[in-house]
Amino acid sequence: MKVYKISAITLSVKNMERSCKFYSRVPGFEIVYGGSNDDTFTTFKIGEDIVMYLNLELRTNTYIAIPHVNNRRNFGRIIFHTEDVDGLYSHFKSDASISELVSFENEPTDALWGERFFHIRDPDGYQLSFARPISRSCFFK
Repeated sequence: MKVYKISAITLSVKNMERSCKFYSRVPGFEIVYGGSNDDTFTTFKIGEDIVMYLNLELRTNTYIAIPHVNNRRNFGRIIFHTEDVDGLYSHFKSDASISELVSFENEPTDALWGERFFHIRDPDGYQLSFARPISRSCFFK
């Protein structure tokens, strides 16, 4: 018995409409439950062959149970693989309805660990990384 994949990630959000507006514009994300008008929970399906889910759960005033959990900068990072890092970055930057909802942390960069990536912060401050594996041979000659 072993864990072999992430099935779903659930993020607490402050504004369902705003968050759905952003995530529904990410290529490959499809709303399968809830949506902008849902006041509690939305699920996005990601992928075709290997399916994963991103859940958005509306945070209510009663949510404030553990103060340090509310600091999104310490949350970590969600990493999504994409076929075209530069194309996705360009899509996000050129679409005003997306770029007004997020903050960009870096332009696409080749990392020493063998990925090309960029980071953004979603409307609730969660750090998202969009990456693509690249040949490691160019870094370790």
